Amino acid sequence: MLTSHQPSPQDSSVALLGNADTAVHSGLGRHPELAGAPHADAPRTDAPHPHADAPAGGGHVLVVGTPGPRVDRLTQTLRSTGHEVSHAPPGKVNQQVQQAPPDAVVALDEHGRHGPDPSRTPGDQRAGLDLIREVRTIPGGRALPLVMVTATPEPAGIVDMLRNGADDCIPEASDPVELSARIEAKLRRVPVPVESLLLDPRTGLYSHPHFLDELDRELQRPEASRRGGVIAVVGVAEIGALEARLGPRVRREVAERLAGVAERLGSFCDRLGWDDDGHLLMLMPGVDEETARRALQKFANTVAGTRFVVADENVRLTPAIGWLPLAECPDGTQAIAKARDAVQEAIRHRDLRPVRYAPWMRGAPHRHRRRPLGSLIRPALSALSPVLTLLLGVGVPFVLYQQTYELGWDLGSAMYWVVVAGLVLSALLIVLECLYSLDSTPRPEKPGQPYPPASAVIAAYLPNEAATIVDTVESFLRLDYPNELEIVLAYNTPHPLPVEETLREIAARDPRLVLLPVAGSTSKAQNINAAVTRVRGEFVGIFDADHHPAPTAFRDAWHWLSNGYDVVQGHCVIRNGDSSRVAKLVAVEFEAIYAVSHPGRTRLYGFGVFGGSNGFWRTDLLARTRMHGSMLTEDIDSTLRALNEGSRFAVDRTLISRELAPTTLKALWNQRSRWAQGWLQVSLKHLWQGLRSPVFTVRQKLGMFVLLGWREIQPWLTLQILPILLYSAWRAGGFERLDWAVPICVLAVVFTMAAGPVQALFAWRLAVPELRQRSPWFWSYFFVSTFFYSHFKNLVARQAHLKEALGDRQWRVTPRAAAKAVARR
Repeated sequence: MLTSHQPSPQDSSVALLGNADTAVHSGLGRHPELAGAPHADAPRTDAPHPHADAPAGGGHVLVVGTPGPRVDRLTQTLRSTGHEVSHAPPGKVNQQVQQAPPDAVVALDEHGRHGPDPSRTPGDQRAGLDLIREVRTIPGGRALPLVMVTATPEPAGIVDMLRNGADDCIPEASDPVELSARIEAKLRRVPVPVESLLLDPRTGLYSHPHFLDELDRELQRPEASRRGGVIAVVGVAEIGALEARLGPRVRREVAERLAGVAERLGSFCDRLGWDDDGHLLMLMPGVDEETARRALQKFANTVAGTRFVVADENVRLTPAIGWLPLAECPDGTQAIAKARDAVQEAIRHRDLRPVRYAPWMRGAPHRHRRRPLGSLIRPALSALSPVLTLLLGVGVPFVLYQQTYELGWDLGSAMYWVVVAGLVLSALLIVLECLYSLDSTPRPEKPGQPYPPASAVIAAYLPNEAATIVDTVESFLRLDYPNELEIVLAYNTPHPLPVEETLREIAARDPRLVLLPVAGSTSKAQNINAAVTRVRGEFVGIFDADHHPAPTAFRDAWHWLSNGYDVVQGHCVIRNGDSSRVAKLVAVEFEAIYAVSHPGRTRLYGFGVFGGSNGFWRTDLLARTRMHGSMLTEDIDSTLRALNEGSRFAVDRTLISRELAPTTLKALWNQRSRWAQGWLQVSLKHLWQGLRSPVFTVRQKLGMFVLLGWREIQPWLTLQILPILLYSAWRAGGFERLDWAVPICVLAVVFTMAAGPVQALFAWRLAVPELRQRSPWFWSYFFVSTFFYSHFKNLVARQAHLKEALGDRQWRVTPRAAAKAVARR
C-alpha cells in the first residue's frame, strides 16, 4: 500500500493511494463533474469485481461523523453485520483514507441529529452537502461508494445529496440488514473500464486514446489560430525499481500523483492524460516555447522536491520531461512517440531539465548529434590554440594601438594605466582575501538539532579509480557518526572490472555500503543525480573517489546544517604530496585555496561557492537542485543555482577530507584546463543573472562580479603587457629608449609580485598540521608561483576560453593511482 508523508514547510508530500482498481464503479456516472459518460459501444467486462465473492458484510467501511452516541450506534450496527469499521470526524477524512483505504463510506448527516426542524437555515441544510464534498474532493474518495445516513429523510434533502455526489441515502432508523445490503449492493456493482470513460473519475486524467483525440483535435486547428503550443511527456527515472517492488499498478498511481502536482501549480497545462506505461501526458496549447520550458522546469523542480512514502519507504522521484512544439507534430501518435524519445534522454541525465526533442534522439536516445565538420576543425584549432592566443592577445591589440596612434589617439598609453590598475586591483583582492580569512566564521560548537541519519555519496568512474576505490570505501566505513550513516558508491564503468567483486564482498560484509551502478552514465553529475533519490539521510556529503574524510567530518558538517545553513564546503587536503614535485606544488596550492581563499571570500563577499567534493548538502535542496552534466564544473553551477534560491552557504577549513593530487604536469594541465573552462561556463551562465537577482545584496553582487567576471578578464589583462611594451618601443624608436624606472610603475610591479608571497605565507599559517611542518614545500611554492605557476594558470585560462569558443568540451579525466600519503601528525 502507498501512503502519504506529512508535509513540512519546505517539503510537500503526496500519497500514492493503494486502493485503485483498473475499473471504477458505474454509479460514479452520477457525478458529471468527475466523470464523462461512457461511449455507447464501450466494452463491458465480465471480470468479477474485487468484492464480488466477498461474504455479506465483509467490507471495510469508514464511518464519517462527529464522535458521539449516533456514531457509536452506527459503528455497532455495521460491526454486527460483519463489516470492519474505522472512524473519521469531519475534516479528517483524507487522512483516514490515506492511512487505511476503505471499501465504502457511510456518513452521518450531522444536522439531522435533532429531528425535523423547519426553522433550519439553508446553511444548516448544506452541512450534509459539505460532508459529501469533503469525501468526493480527496483523490481516494472520488470512486468510493458513499451512503448518507440521515435522521430526517426529507425528499428535497435526499435529492440534493444524490445530485451532489452521494450514491444512496437511508434513514437512520432503517433495519441494520437493509443498511448492510445497500452497502453490499454498491460493492457488487458491475464495473465500467476506466479506458471507456472520457476522464478518469478519480483523477480527472484523460485516458491515452482520449488524450490522443484531444491532441489530434488541437493539431487539426489552423496554424493561424493555434498560436504556438507544446506537447510534453513526463516519465520517472525510478519507475522500474518501484514497479519491481510494488507491481505494475504503481505506474498509473505515479502518473496520478504527478498530475496532482501539475494541478497545484496552476493552469499552465490545459489537458492531462496518462498512458499504459505510466507517463503523464501534457497538452499546453497557446504558449510559446520559452514559457512552456519555464513552466515545465518549475514542475520538475516541484516534483523533485516532493517526498513520497511508498510501502513505508521514503522515496524521491526524478521527473524526466520530453517535449516538442505542436508546430513540429505531424499527428498525435508521432508527437507522443517523439516526446518519449526525449524522455529517455532526460532520464539519462536525471538533472530535471526538460529536454526538447531533436531528430538525433529517434531510435538512439544515448547518442549525441554528429557534427562531422566540427569534429575535423576543432582538433586542428585546439592544436593551434597557443598561436591563436598570441594572435588574439598580442597581435591584434598591438595593431589596434598602432593604427589608433596613426589616427591621433594614444590608446596604447591609456591601456598601459588600465593594465597597471588592473594588476594592482587583483593583488589587492588577494591580500584582502588573506586578511579576511583570519576572521572567518567559526563552526557552531553544538548541533542545533539531534544528529539525523546521513548519507555519503562517492561518485566514481571505476576504470579510473580501480587502484584506489577499495581504500576509499574502507576509509568511509571507519567514520565516526552517532546515527545511521550509509555509504553510497555511485559508479559507472564501460565493462566489468575485478574490483567490482571485491566491492560486492565488502557490501555483503557491511550493509552500510550501498553499490549503485549507473548504467549509461558519462559524468560525475549523472552518478550523483542517480544517487540523490536513493539516499536515506537528511543530509548528504558528496565526494570524489579518492577522498578520505576525517573521522568526525559528518558530525562537524551537521553543526552547520542544523544551525540554519543549507550547504557547507570543507577543506580538501592533498595526501600524496611526497609523490612528485607537481603533487607538492598542488598540496600547497590547495592550502592557499581551501584554507585562505574560500574562507576569505566567504567572509569578504557574504557567500561561498564550490559545494562539490567534501561538500555537504541538505538532501531536499540537492534533490531539487541536482547537478548538470553539461557543465564541466557542475558543483559550482549547482551551488550558484542554490544560492539564487536564497540558500545559505558556509565554508569550514577545519572540515577536512584528504585526496590525491595530479603527479605529472600533463595531468595537472588537463585538470586545470577543465576547471578554467568550467568557471567560464558558469560565468557565462550566471554572472548577468546574479547581478540582476533580487536575492543578492550589493556586496554579494560585487563578489559575484569579482568571482565570475574579473577572474575571466584578468588572464587576458596580464597578457596586455606584451602588446603595450611592443607599442611603446615602436613609438619610442626601440626598447633602449624606454624609461624602465618610472617610480609608480616600479611600485605597482613590486606590489603585484608581493601578492603571491603574502598568499603563500597565509597558506602556511592556516595550513593543516601535517603540511605546515613541510616548510620547504611552501618556499618552493613561493618561487615557482611567482616566476612560473601564475603564468601557467593564466595560460591555461586563455586556452580554456578558446576551447569553449570552439565548442570543445571534452572531459579529460585525471588518473588516480595509489601513492605514498603525507604523514599525519
